[in-house]
Formats: sequence, structure tokens, C-alpha cells
Amino acid sequence: MSVVTPDLLQRIRARAAGYDRENAFFTEDLDELRAAGYLIPRSLAETARDQRLLAAFAPATALGVNMHLVWTGVARVLSERGDPSLDWVLDDAAAGELFAFGNSEAGNDLVLFDSLTAAVPGEDGSYAFTGTKIFTSLAPAWTRLGIFGRDGDRLVHGFITRDTPGWTSLDDWDTLGMRATQSHTTVLDAVVVPPERIARILPVGPSGDPFIFGIFANFLLLIASVYAGIADRALELGVEAVSRRTSLKNDGARYSQDPDLRWRLADAALALDALAPQIETLAADVDGLVNHGAAWFRLLTGVKHRATETARYVVDQSARVVGGGGYRASSELARLQRDVLAGIYHPSDTESVHSTVATNLLGPLE
Repeated sequence: MSVVTPDLLQRIRARAAGYDRENAFFTEDLDELRAAGYLIPRSLAETARDQRLLAAFAPATALGVNMHLVWTGVARVLSERGDPSLDWVLDDAAAGELFAFGNSEAGNDLVLFDSLTAAVPGEDGSYAFTGTKIFTSLAPAWTRLGIFGRDGDRLVHGFITRDTPGWTSLDDWDTLGMRATQSHTTVLDAVVVPPERIARILPVGPSGDPFIFGIFANFLLLIASVYAGIADRALELGVEAVSRRTSLKNDGARYSQDPDLRWRLADAALALDALAPQIETLAADVDGLVNHGAAWFRLLTGVKHRATETARYVVDQSARVVGGGGYRASSELARLQRDVLAGIYHPSDTESVHSTVATNLLGPLE
């Protein structure tokens, strides 16, 4: 059962335009979601459904919260598979701590399989991280930040707290869409992670480690859920518009009677209807410890790709039926048009998705 009520969702929607206009963090939304128990770990299937719902009311809020929910999801994946190494993440989240991602790096198209950040080992098992991380969502509010870097031929993953010395947030988030996420650049200057907060040390390159699987599974499915939610709302706005607008050319008939506009919305709905079975089935498979083997990454990257591209298509079709009012910067649909574009920048990008699928089908390039 969802922990968000209709009244809470309406309050969140009412604030979304202001956050976007002012390029402000979603502080009030976060406070209310935390009070409602939204940040406490739950199954991936439940979380994905709620994230899709939340995104239909405030996409940037949902995208920002995603980062916390991914980390709690990773901890659940490990715990349910007999690895308690991140159980402390679940405990911290239940106690009100807010987790964020400090992994993305400009120029690193290998994402989790390599890093431009240096991780220098200490004699006590700690590591000092120096590098620059981009797209750090929840930058104004996180209390726990997951980071990683390279030590020789190894990749080291760990967590810092907000009072850890050596990190700086550049407060540089000024983007076309998803503005309320406030995903600032984070600069790490010999930031020390103690040994008890080192989460994984893995070889450089692709890895089937459950930690990496957990990141991919939760990130990609929750990202897909957010963009499906954007599409849900765009389609709703399109239906509302054609049901309300009338045509002078057709003697005052509602646009809902125009065969061409009906076809556009129907085609958008057909595309959108395909997403729920994929997202929900894969989320349930993660929860149920289903083993898809080598096909997991094909399935996960595929559903993220399909969801973000479908969402862009649905928003576009709705924009074509809403009329010129939807082009006003103040309109909700215009905001959705800007927010949905962010989907093409999240890993995995279109090129890497097709490479993953091709490798699964045909083997690696020779």
C-alpha cells in the first residue's frame, strides 16, 4: 500500500512549478515525504509503483528522491541475498538519514566500470578520495554520500557523511529541466572514508558483483518509473485538453471528436501501456531473487531506454493536441517537456544500451 495520500500528492504538485521557476530545492516536499515514511526502505516493486505515482505530480521531486531510494534498494538486494555488509544503510535510512549518489564524472563514459577519481589507501584501511563528481542530486540535503574512485587496478566504493572534511558543493545547478533536484557538482579533496564505510573493492571493468547488480537494478528500474510517471501525467493533460477545447472549424465540436487527435492520444496510450508490465515484472523479479543470468543487464538497460524514449514520445503527442497554451513557459506541459529531456542523459545512454543488447545476443566484438 502506498504511503503517499492524495492530499500529500496535491500539495506536492502545487509546489512543483514554484521550485522549477525559482530553481529551488524541494525542501518542503522532502520534509513531508520523510514524515510520511516514504524514505524508509520497502520492496523494489512497491517503491517503483510509488515513484511512478509521485513523478506524475512532481517529476523533479521524484527524481531527486530516487537517489536515496536506489541506495536503500542496493542494501536490500544485498541483505536478501545473504550479504549484510550494507545493513547499516537500512538502519540509517530508517533513522532518517538521507543518501545520495556521488558517482557520475564528466568524461567518464564507463560509468561504474572505471573512475577518474583517485582513491588513495591509508594504513588503517581507509581511503582518501580526490576528484570531481557531477549530478549530485539532493546536494543541499544529503547526510550520506556514496562515492567511488580508482586505486591502481581496483575500484573502491564507500560513503561519507555531511560533516566529513574535504568536500565542496559548487551550487552550480542551472539546467533546462529537473531543476528542483539541485544536482550540484561535488568536489572531493582527499576526502577520507573510514574502513567501516568502505562498501566494495572491485576490479576495474564490468562486474557481476551483487553490489553492482543492485545499483543497476534499482537505478534503472526507478529511473524508468519516474519517466513513466511523467508520461502518465502528459497523457492525462492531453486528454483533458481535447475534452475541453472546441473547434470553430467544426461548428463548436470538441476536439475529442477529431479523428486525428484521437489517433494521436490512442497511439501514445498504446506505447505507454507497454511500460507497466515490464517495470513491474522486473522489479518483482529483483525482489523475488529471480536469476536472469547474463540477460539481467540487457533487460534492465532495455526497460530504462524504453521508458525514457516512450515518455518523450507521449509528451510530444500530448503537446501536439494541447494547443498553443502548452507552449507557455508557465504551463505544466511545458515543464514536463523540459523535464522529460533529462532522460536521455541518465545512464545507460542509447548507445550503451544497444551495445549491451548486441553483446548479449552476439557476444563481444572481436
